[in-house]
Amino acid sequence: MSFNVPFFLLVLSFLGFHNIEAQNKIDAFLEPSDTLNIKRQNTVIITEAALASVTLIGLNQIWYADYAKSDFHFINDNSEWLQMDKVGHFYSAYHLGRLGAEALNWSGARSKNQLIYGPGIGFFFLTAVEVLDGYSAEWGASSGDLIANTAGTALYVSQELLWKEQRITPKFSFHTTKYANQNPEKLGSSLNEQILKDYNGQTYWLSVNLHSFAKNTKIPKWFNVAFGYGAEGMLSGNNHNEILNLPYKTNIKRKFFLSLDLDLAKIDTKSHFFKTIFSVFNTIKIPAPTLEYTANKGFKAYTLYF
Repeated sequence: MSFNVPFFLLVLSFLGFHNIEAQNKIDAFLEPSDTLNIKRQNTVIITEAALASVTLIGLNQIWYADYAKSDFHFINDNSEWLQMDKVGHFYSAYHLGRLGAEALNWSGARSKNQLIYGPGIGFFFLTAVEVLDGYSAEWGASSGDLIANTAGTALYVSQELLWKEQRITPKFSFHTTKYANQNPEKLGSSLNEQILKDYNGQTYWLSVNLHSFAKNTKIPKWFNVAFGYGAEGMLSGNNHNEILNLPYKTNIKRKFFLSLDLDLAKIDTKSHFFKTIFSVFNTIKIPAPTLEYTANKGFKAYTLYF
């Protein structure tokens, strides 16, 4: 399946054609301020603080309330789920930091403050979740999670400091698997739950923008190559110790991928509405031809993989 960028932009333009005035108002609102806009900055700070607080309170009441409390403690879960959960923390920390910095950029905050407070808010939120884990008898704070959170935040900040742009972007893709039905309590019984819980269907990518590393070439600005990591055959996090009575046997394996991708943030458009949409969806890898490698079966090609 080919992706025609000009045609895609034409379709989006057509959808907004009959309401140009409303679109112009939205575009003006989304345009970043050239100088610090105190009202916008306060809006960003209050909104992010409110969202983080509501989410943490909700997690505490909905997720943790059903389990016994304990003294704060750490656990070592670094061997579970073939580290897929740790890669998920890395991915989440990167994009929470990126979106936080972009929100501050919209308010006209200085670049230094964008790098300090934007990623800082995302890292603080994920650290707060670890604290909640640490006080739960069911779980515990994870040093591996904290390291992954730090690495994801560092990837965003380091690229801004080194290149003043994001050349390498973590991305996510998901497909349903047969494993969720074998242990729905752990892997999810609905699609929404499976996207979060079924690590067998998740793939995490590092999408590399080639034009950024070779600016004097004719490589399209939006063309990326993506390197992916996934795993398969997992019915629980601890090598099936919790579910030995189930009559299922699976072959647990790591999977590595090479694929094509798009960097939506590099698509040329003057519309700040489209830029915002592209920024949000740049967290997800597009379906594309893909080469998979596993240790037991070698290479396998997909016409489209997601």
